[in-house]
Order: sequence, then C-alpha cells, then structure tokens
Amino acid sequence: MENILICDDDKDIVNALKIYLSNPEYTIFEAYNGREAIEILKDNEISLILLDIMMPVMDGIEAMVKIREFSNVPIILLTAKSEDSDKVLGLNVGADDYITKPFNPAEVIARVGAMIRRYKRLGADLMGGKSEIVVGGLELNNETRTVIADGRPVTLTPKEFEILKFLMVNKGRTYSPADIYKAVWHEDPLSSEKTIAVHIRHIREKIEIDPAEPRYIKVVFGQGYILEG
Repeated sequence: MENILICDDDKDIVNALKIYLSNPEYTIFEAYNGREAIEILKDNEISLILLDIMMPVMDGIEAMVKIREFSNVPIILLTAKSEDSDKVLGLNVGADDYITKPFNPAEVIARVGAMIRRYKRLGADLMGGKSEIVVGGLELNNETRTVIADGRPVTLTPKEFEILKFLMVNKGRTYSPADIYKAVWHEDPLSSEKTIAVHIRHIREKIEIDPAEPRYIKVVFGQGYILEG
C-alpha cells in the first residue's frame, strides 16, 4: 500500500486527481496548502506528494524547501503553463518531476506509478541488492534512504540521494555530468552540466566539513566528478 498526498487549494483538482489515482494499492491524503501538507507528512508515511505551486497560507515552493529539511519523499509539482519560472525553481530546490495543468489522466497515472517504482526498485538494482554502502565516513542506507556523513545525519533530496548513491557505488571512477544525469534521470540530457553542478554543490554543502575543500566528491578537470573514499 502506497500513501499519496495531494496538495492543491482547488478542491475540484484534488477530487479529479483522487479519481485518476483510484487504485486499491493507493491511499490518498488531502491538503489544501503547504502548511497542511507538512503536518500530514510529519504524521504519516507518505510515498509521494503531488504539490501545487500557487496556494494560500504557504505556497508549494516554500513548502518544498521546508519538506526537504527533513524528508526526501518524491515530489511531483502541479504547474500551470504560465508558471515556467516557478517550475524551474521548484526543480532546483528539490522537486523530482512536474505535471502541467490541465492534466491528462493517463499521464498522471503513469508518472505517479513510475516515480514510486523508481524509488523502490532502482536503488536496490544499483546496489546489487545490498541495503547499505559505506565509503570512508559516508554511510548510505538505501532502504531507509538515509545518509550519515562523519557521524552526522544529513537530509538529501531524492535526486541528491541518487547522485550520491551512484557515485558511492562507483567510487574511484570518473563520470561526466552527462553520465550522471543519464544514470539518475534515466533520459538523455539536454543541458546536464549546470544541473549536475548545482546538485553536486548542494550535496557537498551537506556531507563535507569544508565544501570548498571536498574530501569525497572531487572534480577531475575536463572529465567530470569522482567520489574518493
């Protein structure tokens, strides 16, 4: 059973999404602003959030920033075509995907199912069935999706978690931004260099004692990134 949280201030949209996702394997939770979504997430084991951007009390971007302080739950943004700049901002601060209004029911079902399967299965396949990997002072548990850096628990977004896991599993090997993007996003990159650079910077800020002098994720000039143990 997967718990899905739908957060949108438009009750008609919430009801429509509930109909689209009517499935005996899904339990649906409802919220109508970002603050309500955070409270539900703190009290329940949520598998995925469908999160609107424009909402009263607390909008989707602010809610997502706060959610990423304590949870790496997958988040799909609900966006209008006129919200392209907010969409990009949302992806940069922790969203995993987006769906543009008006919704195509088949697309909603497919994206939700794919996102849940990806986070449940991909990690196990990449790690060869192991639940934990340790490199130096880094400890990553794929089942609980937690990371310990030099004895400190750190909270990563889903994409940051997948990037770090990919590099830890392949420690000592150098990968270009395009290689990392394809491994984590599972699609051919259009402009991967800046996207990966931003994610790597955020990861370093969380796992490194001194992000300016990283001990783990290092740059190989002209080639890409390498994780050293």
